[in-house]
Amino acid sequence: MSNKEAETYCPKSRADWRAWLAKNHASEQSVWLVYFRTSTKVASITWSEAVDEALCFGWIDSTKKTIDEERYMQYFSRRKPNSMWSRVNKEKVEQLIQNNQMTEAGLASIATAKQNGSWTFLDKIEALVIPEDLTAALANHKGATDYFDGLSKSAKKILLHWVISAKRPETRQKRILEIAENASENLKPKQFR
Repeated sequence: MSNKEAETYCPKSRADWRAWLAKNHASEQSVWLVYFRTSTKVASITWSEAVDEALCFGWIDSTKKTIDEERYMQYFSRRKPNSMWSRVNKEKVEQLIQNNQMTEAGLASIATAKQNGSWTFLDKIEALVIPEDLTAALANHKGATDYFDGLSKSAKKILLHWVISAKRPETRQKRILEIAENASENLKPKQFR
């Protein structure tokens, strides 16, 4: 089911969202979760609570959309087997495991991620470890290293993800060259400007 076809659900509390997931996590592919903004004073769930409960059942958050001045919605779906785990979500599940809140489905998604490498895929990016081939390319382009080093952490992470997520070696090399050439002109690659 595409996110355009997914149903909406507006939980009044964390317990309400957990009950929906307990009933539907295995039978539904996705849902648009509706939140009320805190300024409305309408009972609603927070983003952090919603993500925690989703992780318990092997689900994950995605796109957000504004509905109106009082509400917005966020797309939640079953986590795909190769979906990468962020540091934030790994810390969240660690706490959820300690609190005995994880379900079998949530634990299974973690086990799958640990088996296929998606559990650790983002670790080097989040630690800002620059791959040797990128370091070499930056060094071969005048001023590129200084420009890259001066980027914000978030900008570096975006570029590192772009390099590391390349599926083919030639795609990776092309991306590295594009980063280095642009950095020598004090620019990010065109699609990241």
